[in-house]
Amino acid sequence: MSWLDLVIRGLFSGAVVVIASEVAKKTAIFGAMIASIPIVSILSLTWVYEDTKDVAQVADFAESILWLVLPSTLLFILLPYLLRQGWSFENSMLTGITATILAYGIGIFLATSYINSN
Repeated sequence: MSWLDLVIRGLFSGAVVVIASEVAKKTAIFGAMIASIPIVSILSLTWVYEDTKDVAQVADFAESILWLVLPSTLLFILLPYLLRQGWSFENSMLTGITATILAYGIGIFLATSYINSN
């Protein structure tokens, strides 16, 4: 893959984040809708397929993403709860990210245990 391809992919991916945050400034629900679309997963799955043409690798990747969706929701449960409890944004985000990383560790362990047992 060329550097130009990487730059184009990076710019496109970054544009999605900017669009979501700008829309969220106007209306939280539409910004959230854009952010909640699994665009990173869709783009990544597409790029893995385009680069490899290996459907088995794409299937494994998609299944791995599925195993990690649940742990990632922990951030979105904790962050608003902690903010509404009067925590600062920084502490709320740090706590949410830390809890999510721990949950990812558990999710990765469970996913690899499940995948290796099949």
